[in-house]
Amino acid sequence: MAAPGLSTYEAFVALHGAALSASAVPARYWPSLWHKLENEVFDAGECFGIMQVEEVEEEEGDNEDMKEKMKKRINPSSKLCYKVIVTNENGLEAAKPNSIFLIDHAWTYRIEHASHQLRQVPGLLHRMASLMGIDFHGEVPDERVVDQVLEDMWRYNQTYQLSHGTAEEKVPVWYIMDEFGSRIQHSDDPTFAMAPLFYMPQQIAYTVLWPLRDLDTGEEVTRDFAYGETDCLIRKCRLLPWLPGEVQEIDPFTREPSDEYYQAILNENKEKLPVSIKPPGYAKDKVFKVYTDLQQVLQNLTHPRFEFTDSEEEADIIYSFSHFKDYRKLSEERPHVMLNQFPCENLLTVKDCLAHISRRVGGSEGPKWLPRTFSLHTELPQFISYFQLRERRGKDNHWICKPWNLARSLDTCVTKSLPSIIRQRESSPKVVSKYIENPVLFHLEDTGLVKFDIRYIVLLRSLKPLKVYVYDVFWLRFSNRPFSLDDLDDYEKHFTVMNYAPRLPLKQIHCSEFVPLFEKQYPECSWQSVEVSPIN
Repeated sequence: MAAPGLSTYEAFVALHGAALSASAVPARYWPSLWHKLENEVFDAGECFGIMQVEEVEEEEGDNEDMKEKMKKRINPSSKLCYKVIVTNENGLEAAKPNSIFLIDHAWTYRIEHASHQLRQVPGLLHRMASLMGIDFHGEVPDERVVDQVLEDMWRYNQTYQLSHGTAEEKVPVWYIMDEFGSRIQHSDDPTFAMAPLFYMPQQIAYTVLWPLRDLDTGEEVTRDFAYGETDCLIRKCRLLPWLPGEVQEIDPFTREPSDEYYQAILNENKEKLPVSIKPPGYAKDKVFKVYTDLQQVLQNLTHPRFEFTDSEEEADIIYSFSHFKDYRKLSEERPHVMLNQFPCENLLTVKDCLAHISRRVGGSEGPKWLPRTFSLHTELPQFISYFQLRERRGKDNHWICKPWNLARSLDTCVTKSLPSIIRQRESSPKVVSKYIENPVLFHLEDTGLVKFDIRYIVLLRSLKPLKVYVYDVFWLRFSNRPFSLDDLDDYEKHFTVMNYAPRLPLKQIHCSEFVPLFEKQYPECSWQSVEVSPIN
């Protein structure tokens, strides 16, 4: 192959070099990769072939070795499995610069759209069923087959995430490779590595495949499904979608992280903690000067005891959208200033930290008002142990999986599939919380019994002494469809965040109207007791 034009290749490296380096793609392959991407060269068929293997039934009896072999099969329930082997008569040399290959993607989607696409996109259900070995020959989408694909797809799913764009655009994307890529099996000692690559000029994602060593004709192409994971227990947990097993030996109870964990968060935030101060008193007629960069405050703060200033230095109140960091300087030089942020507040606003902190109140299971919660990044074995314990005891096992640090229900799903939850760990940092299977519901006349949520504004005035104020005007949001513990991908049934989705109806009731209606529907519960209970 002729050497690429320097300026064109340099542009490719400038755009994709960081991603290729992060994926550990050897630089010797980059020129050939650029050529294949630019010209859409899919030449894996010249070097590899797919072999269908029929596994011979053997009487197991008490043969422990055979039972162990059955457990270790990637597809233990199927008599047919596939392998990808090297078919080139000369084998494959890892040192050759063109020993890198593109794999196309058969299906790319976001989780919330998967079920709808399987039912609506022509040919998609047939292709996925065939790829996954699910028997389906009809013309009309079969709900049983759709459900089976939604369950089995977690043994085939891969993921990537865009680094630029809106919050919605950066939600992780899931994809299933074509029949060639999906037939490559797992090995703890893999012969190949692979990684997704989003090719910017075409705005298309591919998977890149390259050898880790030389291979002879007939050798199998394998990859590590838990690539890069060296911890034996975490490897076992991550491989459970393909190699089912129990983790009963793991204590499911979670413990608060060490002081070093919190110190690392503080260091990452680059916050300087304040000195202890005594909150000053203010004259009842004092007019407070307010500095803010929020239009909502500028437009709505009209009380005569507040006036705006363009100088942060002369402000009595700083109401800032930007992350404030130097609390020490503020507390030492201007202790009278009130700020709309407090040190290390992300320990409460980031979901995994909130769960850790909350356990200080209710022990390892947390307080009653917080469903049992695990961080998939740091508590995966404990979660799996707890999930399997509930499964053995016949308890409900619906869970809600959420990103640590996103809002508006973005990248959030409800599931009862353990493989689905385990694979979520590969996208963005997430927590998983027990889904409330019997929530308090509110009857809307035009809809029926629906889920709802309540949003209060809480003002933390000081920590020592603790002074907290709660605004008694609260906001309500409702689901658009009656609740039932099914159709888990039905957003309007299981979620209440409709105010960011312009195409969805938004049902609202003012709190003053809601309270008497709630007390009528639940005469045994006065609203005052509902409000007081969480606070106490």
